[in-house]
Amino acid sequence: MKEPKEISSVQNPLVKKILLLKEKSRERIKTGLFIVEGQRELELTQKGGYQIQTILICPEISPTPNNIAFAQYGNPEIIQISKAVYEKIAHRGTTEGILAIAKSKTHSLEKIQFKNQTPLILVAEAPEKPGNIGALLRTADAAAIDAVLIANPKSDLYNPNIIRSSVGCVFTNQIGVGTTEDIIQFLKSNQVQIFGAALTASKNYVDCNFEGATAIVVGTEATGLSEAWLKSSDQNLIIPMQGEIDSMNVSVSAAILIFEAKRQRGL
Repeated sequence: MKEPKEISSVQNPLVKKILLLKEKSRERIKTGLFIVEGQRELELTQKGGYQIQTILICPEISPTPNNIAFAQYGNPEIIQISKAVYEKIAHRGTTEGILAIAKSKTHSLEKIQFKNQTPLILVAEAPEKPGNIGALLRTADAAAIDAVLIANPKSDLYNPNIIRSSVGCVFTNQIGVGTTEDIIQFLKSNQVQIFGAALTASKNYVDCNFEGATAIVVGTEATGLSEAWLKSSDQNLIIPMQGEIDSMNVSVSAAILIFEAKRQRGL
């Protein structure tokens, strides 16, 4: 392994580039690159089939490059950085002194593939908060569902807050992105039954049959699902509330519905 490059100045052009990738969605979309932090997240990026271009290591925090097997990451460029640089570019301080620049994927609906005839799919319409998106992706990974589809997204998937809150599950899920209309058409063309989480004209979720090809659709906590989803749903469903409020956090609701579907399938 050749001697790695070193960066000690926070004014280095690569440092400025990394900051732009962290802070600007437009820059991530334009370059097709994003930043990933931490050993676990880096490993999940690799397992998800992402191309890792550069790995940055802070020797004061992380083991030296010679003690880490980088071959599994496709022989990326290795750069040692000072602690000052690491603290400048790290999104959080508990990422073991390791960051990387990786190439993003396209998430077109055409690339979604199902392994069987009865896929279980989560659809999130217009999710706004990165923390909620991350939590939905963690739930999807925990249940090992077939795909997560995001309709009319408000943020790109490689927002550092989504990566952090998903604990890297943005890399482990099969994700498709499109408009509400495109996703409805995709589901119908694949003979997937649509269950919309809604307050009106709804059936108790425990009385719904999720054993066939199923899409569970959740909306925002503020406005719920749009009229397009309510009209296209084969069955609206509800989680009965027993307290004073009429809804829960979207990720909690999604988890309840997804694991009920898993229970029905004996999984």
